[in-house]
Amino acid sequence: MKRMMIALMSLVLTVPAFAQYGRPRYYNRPPVVRSPHRSYADVYYGLRLGADFATLNSDDRFLDSGSAKTGFNVGAVAGFQVAYRSPVYFETGLSYVEKGGKVQYEGQKYTYNLDYLEVPLVMKYVYNVDRAFSIQPFIGGYLSLGVAGKIKNSDDRSRHPESSFDDKNFQRFDGGIKVGCGVQYDFLYGELGYDFGLSNISRDSYDTCHTGTFYATIGFNF
Repeated sequence: MKRMMIALMSLVLTVPAFAQYGRPRYYNRPPVVRSPHRSYADVYYGLRLGADFATLNSDDRFLDSGSAKTGFNVGAVAGFQVAYRSPVYFETGLSYVEKGGKVQYEGQKYTYNLDYLEVPLVMKYVYNVDRAFSIQPFIGGYLSLGVAGKIKNSDDRSRHPESSFDDKNFQRFDGGIKVGCGVQYDFLYGELGYDFGLSNISRDSYDTCHTGTFYATIGFNF
């Protein structure tokens, strides 16, 4: 929670500064004089902050989460128009994402915290409703690396939490499909999406375990 509040305060302080000194993508944008002999593809950059609702899906009852674990995500992105005048953009970036799940097993409650550095790789279609508002569905994938996390037993608080990414619990690498839709008004941006984990992150060769994360983010593009 402390990290989430710090990230939220950073975004809140940054947005007014950008609104004062930055240039919106649509309003008051000066005309661009283009050479008849050259085409210019568009590029944008953005900051993101949001909430995650994560689960683990496994054939091992000890790992299969019955309820979602709430976390947060924060990151930066860059989008590149695939061709001049095309409504399709390729978007990538780097985010810190809290995933995992909550499990109730044999009368005890476990929380699996899995924190990743994640790189999105998505194709986004930008439909401009008018000069200020656009709808942006996207689909693609992601690659992520586990950097931190603990396994907590809420019924045994005296026990030191185990590390999530050790030799007997979860593998650090994850990857999967990312799908969702964003909306943008002027430079303000928001999106809803879901990550389908395809990699088996379980270290047990007899079981499988996959991440699943619904997320909502806000931010801005410039």
